[in-house]
Amino acid sequence: MVVEPKHSVVNGRNGSPRPPRSHREVADELRSRIRSGQLPAGRRMPTQAELAHEFGVERGTVRRALRILQSERLLVNVSKGSPATVADRPERDPAGPEALPRSTMVALAPRITAAFEAPHVRIDALCLTAVSLTLAMGEPLREIHAGRIEPAKVDVRVLLPSRDIDLAFPALVDDLADDRPRRRWLVHRNAQVRVLRHNLLALRATHGIDVRVSFRALPFTPPVKLYLLNGSEALFAYYTLTRRGEEIDHEYLEMYDAEGTQSMLFPFGQGAGPRDTVFVEQSRLWFDSLWETISSELLITN
Repeated sequence: MVVEPKHSVVNGRNGSPRPPRSHREVADELRSRIRSGQLPAGRRMPTQAELAHEFGVERGTVRRALRILQSERLLVNVSKGSPATVADRPERDPAGPEALPRSTMVALAPRITAAFEAPHVRIDALCLTAVSLTLAMGEPLREIHAGRIEPAKVDVRVLLPSRDIDLAFPALVDDLADDRPRRRWLVHRNAQVRVLRHNLLALRATHGIDVRVSFRALPFTPPVKLYLLNGSEALFAYYTLTRRGEEIDHEYLEMYDAEGTQSMLFPFGQGAGPRDTVFVEQSRLWFDSLWETISSELLITN
């Protein structure tokens, strides 16, 4: 690829006096080339050294830009060792204002799998039971066991409602004080925590991956779910309540509840525009504030 002379920077000569580009500006330019077809699907990207020379930036800036595009599923195989590759169908999951929300069941697993292509995977989640997260983790775990992705480190933090609060939902329609829906929820929550922790920590023994999994308890019922992936992407959804029936303790009961796997996830990518960038950054600050202040140790006894 050739850069116009006004954009070149070589030891401070033969170029404009503009300051070095940020990683977001580099990502914006590469994203434009991918979506315009200048960098077609399956094409190997220039090396990080070549991109650093072209844009007049440090290689660390290039790596951060490539990570943004990886989180948007525009690039695959982003690593220090070899050039990244343009995804087979980069148009299928656009980020930014044009991105369409999809159900958690459909959208979450591919996003988390893409996040696991990074050497250091960082996933933060705030949710009601962690059912969707546990299901979505199955796909990247299969890719690791198949040898197709090899993260070196995985950090997962999950915020869930405390067992000691009165949940706003699920709740019986005719008797909000009835404790049976809360007890059923607690069994589901604890089961997901155990499975998620076991499956991730098993990567230490099977693949030598440095894994840390932490859970904290919230003193309220979350009305939304949030997933933060590698600090560069936020997936946000509302818990919409519906009235439905279910058998609990051999009795058919009508209750208000939310089906989390069908909640529509709205994707926001850092670098996909000012709105998305601010949303990702503020979501991270919000999650960190909850984690570090009012959350407490999560107990998984029923």
